[in-house]
Amino acid sequence: MVDVGEKSITQRTAKAFAKVKMDKETLRRLLVCELKKGDALATARIAGIMAAKRTWELIPLCHNIPVESVEITFDNNGEDELYIYSVAKCSYKTGIEMEALTAVSVAALTVYDMCKAIDRKMQIREIRLLEKTGGKSDFKND
Repeated sequence: MVDVGEKSITQRTAKAFAKVKMDKETLRRLLVCELKKGDALATARIAGIMAAKRTWELIPLCHNIPVESVEITFDNNGEDELYIYSVAKCSYKTGIEMEALTAVSVAALTVYDMCKAIDRKMQIREIRLLEKTGGKSDFKND
């Protein structure tokens, strides 16, 4: 584990993204809450937030940082792709990008689980960090 003892505490933010490609009808049913398992977006939002808070238990050597907030939002292309975004914030000595990435990953897995009965061809794609601020080196991936 990296020693962060000498680092100073700063406000840190990270933004992440995931894409789930699915059948048009699957996306339609997801958006209007017509899935047998219920409201997949609400469930995925809660799952993503919960996962972000427990990232240190899931990823070996990841610091247990004081997560101050995690926001999960959704968008779509109107056709066959669901977009998942997370924004995570903390005031600590090390970044919160792993929490943001874990949030979108688990949210995407939750959507997959809730839709798999009607669409076995779904694909989770493009999990990536969009931006991080507040540390030694800020990052933005356009």
